[in-house]
Amino acid sequence: MSSTSRENVAEDLDLLDRKLKQLRNEYEQYFLGSRPREPLLLRGEVQKLVGYYSNVPIRNTALRFRFNNLTSRFFAFRRQWERVLRQIENGTYERHVFRARLHERKPPAGEPAPEVANPVDQVYEDYLRARRECGEDVKGLSRERLRDILDRQGEAIRQRYGCKEVRFRVVVEGGKARLKASAVGAAKSG
Repeated sequence: MSSTSRENVAEDLDLLDRKLKQLRNEYEQYFLGSRPREPLLLRGEVQKLVGYYSNVPIRNTALRFRFNNLTSRFFAFRRQWERVLRQIENGTYERHVFRARLHERKPPAGEPAPEVANPVDQVYEDYLRARRECGEDVKGLSRERLRDILDRQGEAIRQRYGCKEVRFRVVVEGGKARLKASAVGAAKSG
């Protein structure tokens, strides 16, 4: 960053763009719980580049425009991250609230799970809630359609693994709601 030739500025803006994308991904992972700590080191590097070029005149109009776009994107992300961090501190962050509700329903280790009147209804409600909280579309997914999907997948898993039962649960991975299946009572091979 010592010289402000056009090539160096362009390279630094490419670097800033890459780091900003990486920073956004790392914050998403942090908010989902995949990452144990906030990515402060990378955020500092991005902040340093933004601070440096904020105080250096960029004579090329196209490069100045690109820098301004990257800077405004960084500040918008920063506001969003700070809002989410406040929500996490206050215990109102929706993804964490959803996870907490799921954990509240789980019985302590060693205790049998309470029987649900209709497991498909519970999976359906959990799946809809998770999709809404992740900002995904819930239109077109009826209880009957989900039941058909689970029946087909369950039968395929029972045949493949020779199990008596298949249980489905809702998980959030990569910011998206997913259904996970577990084979129960699988036949032992060998």
